[in-house]
Amino acid sequence: MSQKDCLFCRVQGPDYKDEIVYQSEHFFVTRDSYPVTRYHTLIILKRCAPSFFHLTSDEVKDFLHTLKEQESAIKKLDQTVSAFNIGINDGKDAGQSISHLHVHLIPRRQGDMDNPQGGVRGVIPEKQKYVRRK
Repeated sequence: MSQKDCLFCRVQGPDYKDEIVYQSEHFFVTRDSYPVTRYHTLIILKRCAPSFFHLTSDEVKDFLHTLKEQESAIKKLDQTVSAFNIGINDGKDAGQSISHLHVHLIPRRQGDMDNPQGGVRGVIPEKQKYVRRK
């Protein structure tokens, strides 16, 4: 896919500037267009690369800084946020629909579902719940 065909490359352009809520050296941040919860956020690599495994060491460092900055920003916007799911769909078989690295930061609140046990294991629903061995 060319950069002109890539949604996240286009989002960095002037037509979408109002959608960007934060920028760092290597990443920009927007709210998800199809949010799982309020303030569901996408941390998107500025350069067009498909995978987390393609990040440079400087980009990894900047990503961690951006992730922590967004955790703090979201908690300031909504004091009911008590936890987060952090997810990367890395590759088509993992559900990646846009081949440009983006990380989902999904705010969670106490009681937002009956039993959150298993968290991200829910990507395969029958594997989400597990019994702990004693």
